[in-house]
Amino acid sequence: MKKKFQTGNVLTVSFAHMVHDTYSAFLAPILPLLIEKLGLSYSQVGLLSVIQRAPSLLNPFIGLMADKLSVRYFIIFAPSVTAVSMSLMGVAPSYTVLAVLLFVMGIASTLFHVPAPVMIKETSGDKIGRGMSFYMLGGELARTIGPLIILGAVSLWGLEGTWKLIPFGLVASLILYTRVKNIKISDKFKKDRKDTRAKEMFIQFLPLFTTMGGITFFSAFMKGALTTFLPTYLHMKGESLWMAGISLSILEGAGAFGAMFAGTLSDKIGRKNMMLIICTASPVLMWAFISSNTIFVFPLLFMLGFFLFATGPVMLAQLNDMKTDRPAFINGIYMTLNFSISAATIMLIGILGDLKGLETTYMISAVVSLGSIPFVMRLPK
Repeated sequence: MKKKFQTGNVLTVSFAHMVHDTYSAFLAPILPLLIEKLGLSYSQVGLLSVIQRAPSLLNPFIGLMADKLSVRYFIIFAPSVTAVSMSLMGVAPSYTVLAVLLFVMGIASTLFHVPAPVMIKETSGDKIGRGMSFYMLGGELARTIGPLIILGAVSLWGLEGTWKLIPFGLVASLILYTRVKNIKISDKFKKDRKDTRAKEMFIQFLPLFTTMGGITFFSAFMKGALTTFLPTYLHMKGESLWMAGISLSILEGAGAFGAMFAGTLSDKIGRKNMMLIICTASPVLMWAFISSNTIFVFPLLFMLGFFLFATGPVMLAQLNDMKTDRPAFINGIYMTLNFSISAATIMLIGILGDLKGLETTYMISAVVSLGSIPFVMRLPK
C-alpha cells in the first residue's frame, strides 16, 4: 500500500527551513565589512565556521533524547533564535562577541536540522526523494534571498542597523506555530528509542557513514570556498559589495533548482548515478569559473550552483532509504558528520587563503573535490 505524499505538511516544514536558513545566510555577504571592521584574517573567518558548527556534535544526543521532547517546537522556535543572533552581527564590537553570536546560532541550527528531515520523511509517503527536494529547496532559496536581504539592510541602515531584521524572524515563528504544531512525529521518535540499541545501529550504518563522509569531505572544499568566501573573493578582485552579494545569490539560487530536481531525478535514475553526475560536473565548472572573465561569471556560477548543491537532497534520500528503527539518531549522526567536516574544511580553506591567497585556494579546492568520485562508486545501489 502506497503512502500519501502530504504536500501541505512538506511545504510547511520546507518553509520553516527557508526562514531559518535565510538568517543563517547573513554571514558571508557582509564578511568583507566585518573583516574590515574587526581586522580579521581568513584563518579567523575559518575558525568562526568551526565555532558556528561546533554544536552539531550534539546531533546524535538530540536524536536519542527526542522521545522526551516535543521536537516540533524546535522547528518552530529555532528560526527566532537564529534571527536574533544573526541580525546582531552588525553591532558586534569584537571578534569574541561575533563568535558567541554564531555559536548560539549553531545551537539553534542543530535543534532544527535533526528533527526536520525525519518530519519530511514521515510526511513524504513513498516519495522521499521528492520530499527531500522540497526541503532542500527551502534551504537553497533561503541562501538565495538571505544575501540580498542583509545587503539591503546594510544599505538602508548601515552595518550597525541590521538588528532591525529581528522582528521578521519572530513573526515567521508565530506563523510556523499555527502550522507545525499539528504535525506530530513523536511516536516515530519514541519507537526510534526503543527498538534498536544506538551502538548496534551505528555499527550497522558505519560503512555508509564512511562513504558519505568521504563524499562530504572532498566536496566540502569547493562548497566551503564558494559559500563562505565568494563575496570576499570577488570583492578582492575589484567587484562591488553588491555585485559580490548578487553573485552569491545567483550561486545559491541555482542551487535551489539543483536541490529541487536532483532528489526527484534520483528517484528515477538512482542515487548513485545522480551523485556521479554531480561530482564529475562540479569540479569542471569550478575550474571554468576561476579561469573565466567577467562576462561568463554569472552563467558559470549558475551552472556551478545547480550541480554543487544538488548533493544535499540525494544524500538525505540515500540515508532515509535505509531501513532503520532509529531515524532521528541516524539523521543526527549524518548531520554531525556533515557539519563537522564542513567546518573543518572551511578552517583549512581560511588557512590556505592566508598562506596562498584565495585564487590559488580556489584552484586547489577544485582539484581536491575530484576525490569524492571514488567514494560515490562505493554507494549502495
